[in-house]
Amino acid sequence: MKKLIVICAIIVSFGTNYARATGTWTTLDYPGAWDTTPSGISGSEVVGSYWQPNTGYGFLYNGTSWSAPYHMPGAYDTMISGISGNNIVGYYDTSIYGGEVHGFLYNGTSWTTLDAPGASHTRASGISGSNIVGNYDNTSGLHAFLYDGTTWTTIEKPGATGTQIDGIDGSNLVGTYGDASGTHSFLYDGTTWTTIEKPGADATYLQGIDGSNLVGTYQNASGSHGFLYDGTSWTTLNMPDGTDVVPSGIDGSNIVGYYYIPGSDNAHGFIYTVPEPTTLFLLGLGGLMLRKSFDFAQGRRRA
Repeated sequence: MKKLIVICAIIVSFGTNYARATGTWTTLDYPGAWDTTPSGISGSEVVGSYWQPNTGYGFLYNGTSWSAPYHMPGAYDTMISGISGNNIVGYYDTSIYGGEVHGFLYNGTSWTTLDAPGASHTRASGISGSNIVGNYDNTSGLHAFLYDGTTWTTIEKPGATGTQIDGIDGSNLVGTYGDASGTHSFLYDGTTWTTIEKPGADATYLQGIDGSNLVGTYQNASGSHGFLYDGTSWTTLNMPDGTDVVPSGIDGSNIVGYYYIPGSDNAHGFIYTVPEPTTLFLLGLGGLMLRKSFDFAQGRRRA
């Protein structure tokens, strides 16, 4: 009996370790770029930005090939922030010194400038269907917005000194807000604000959302670390060598973001595929069935 318990424990333990080990990391470096920073993912398509030389361009990577550079006509830098279907959003500036900053929507054919009413700068940070979210500055400070193609709606956490939206999935928005006690992350479903904070962290920053899964970074005494939060469990994300990462988007089991090699100022993109729980489930189920078979056999002997 003791031997069987040990065997079952080994099987379940192996299943757990195997599931943890099978997540795959893929580095994404735009050919010849100084920095590559993925920011969003939809299906197999990853979007983000790269720099070469001294100018920022957008990119789309379909898992096999890199698209031609995305660059808003007349812009100096073009930063892509999100993707939904054929639509890509981000922002661009007008000069090497920053100049004016405008949001944009690109549908694969035409570019549309997005400027929140009365704003001095507008940055689109995410898109889901026809809804675009982002942030804008005006004389009263930083504000978040939701734009449905017709109407601009300012989104502000009650009591906050500033609200920033970084991700959207359907009607759910994620981002950060500041108040007298510091900086916090939130999930907002259009009605209810839920503060999201990593236990023990000094600060939490949400960047992406897909269903109940949230990704971002948190800070504590040891530095800044990436995470995946499924509404119950927090999982710290590190490269296989322990390098910290900055997750920025998620779709299904795939997470995108970037990281810095210690001692280097160059950013490298990544795709991380979260291990499926199927292997663990099957191995655990196998252990339970083995246990039941043993109990049945013992019962027959007693009879």
